[in-house]
Amino acid sequence: MRTVDVCIIGAGPAGMAAATQCANAGASVVLLDEQARAGGQIYRAITADGHPLSEVLGPDYLHGASLVQALDAAPLEHITEAMIWRVDTDRTVYWSRHGKSEQLQAKRIILATGAIERSFPFPGWTLPGVMTAGASQILLKTAQVAPHNAVMVGTGPLLYLLAAQLISAGAPPAAIVDTQMPGSYLKASRHLAGALQGHQYLVKGLKLLRQIKQAGVAHYTQASDIEAVGEQAVEQLRFRSKGKAVSLEATTVLSHIGVIPNVQLTRAMGLDHTWDSVQRCWRPVLDTFHNTSLDGVAVAGDGSGIGGAKVAELQGSLVACEALRSLGYLSQAQNQQQTEPLLAQIGKELAIRPFLDTLYPPPQQALAPADRTIVCRCEEVTAGEIRRLARNQCNGINQIKSLTRCGMGPCQGRYCGPTVAEIIATETGTQPAHVGYYRIRHPIKPLKLGELVSLTPIENSFIQPYQSKENTHDSNHQKAHQPTHE
Repeated sequence: MRTVDVCIIGAGPAGMAAATQCANAGASVVLLDEQARAGGQIYRAITADGHPLSEVLGPDYLHGASLVQALDAAPLEHITEAMIWRVDTDRTVYWSRHGKSEQLQAKRIILATGAIERSFPFPGWTLPGVMTAGASQILLKTAQVAPHNAVMVGTGPLLYLLAAQLISAGAPPAAIVDTQMPGSYLKASRHLAGALQGHQYLVKGLKLLRQIKQAGVAHYTQASDIEAVGEQAVEQLRFRSKGKAVSLEATTVLSHIGVIPNVQLTRAMGLDHTWDSVQRCWRPVLDTFHNTSLDGVAVAGDGSGIGGAKVAELQGSLVACEALRSLGYLSQAQNQQQTEPLLAQIGKELAIRPFLDTLYPPPQQALAPADRTIVCRCEEVTAGEIRRLARNQCNGINQIKSLTRCGMGPCQGRYCGPTVAEIIATETGTQPAHVGYYRIRHPIKPLKLGELVSLTPIENSFIQPYQSKENTHDSNHQKAHQPTHE
């Protein structure tokens, strides 16, 4: 067991900023990430030299190159392709890499696990050809693959950003089916003062919408009753737009209704969480400097609440300052001098979030899917099954999990959990905050037995006393050991 000053989990904007700052200050740093390169989801496949599709992906994406450059120059250990499957309360971190598990203990842990796309369950969303907008963007960044004539469905900034990127890549979508309703504009107007502080984001959004319109992409609004139809793969997307039935031919459907914090690891660690009624998601309880309820553990980036790449980078610097202060690399005065402007910048960047979160809420169809809609893809559990159990007084989310296996599949509830909670809340007349969340246990990712036992050297194994010290492959086939009763 080795010990380091700081272990950072996740190499997105928050993780890269925190790792670079801690290492340059003299702390021993290990950065763990599942991907082969640093960048996270937002800067995926970026290098210090940029990206082959730089003009397509835009300047915001290319900012990640400067973070990668700084990370590469910092004196730290960056372990790639590391699947973290357990973090204990004593700050011992376990991960698997290339079939073998490893562990270390850290004086400080910074969790920068980012966000996941909120699931948008609708009839037919499990058909081949239906995927999330985020997955399509990953293909664009990592393999320069763009779908042709895709139909995009949902709402939110990422949907419009990807549409503009596909247009720039020469593969404009056939249509955008927008679930946004007129009432959201009125609700969002209450947060207009904060939105004006982030006017640069509003300008970017208007430019994206103008680019989409100029490209001649069909734009359907107020969409509801969405359904993907097909035999072996998706063939059509059917929906109602302003009350009128519409059917579009489609071989690729890209869905998106926003992102939520990835709380799987923080949940498994037993950290305190709170329900965010604006973003409609769970997030860890944090103090001003993003410390969690467990001493020595902090969370930065979208895993602490959705704020975007710029906010994640600033929060990475914030938690780095806190780690360096607690480890003695920064004095209290130095820490205050660095954190005060960071907190001010973070507050300014987050000022627009209430406006955006209210303007682009998840559609009602996603929160209360039709009975025949599959909610848990891993175990093929429908919304109707969950609704029936909730109506019969089985309103505990973990009780429903045990009865239906919903949330027991490979994703361990990452994608179905929020929807299941919303269904239960609707049926019982309560809120998701009262329903709670799945009880998450380690390992949080599928783990091979060989990876687990690789942590224990054979000489320390419990089976060592039973191993023969003699050759077990001679011609006499001598027994490896004698039973204790002989």
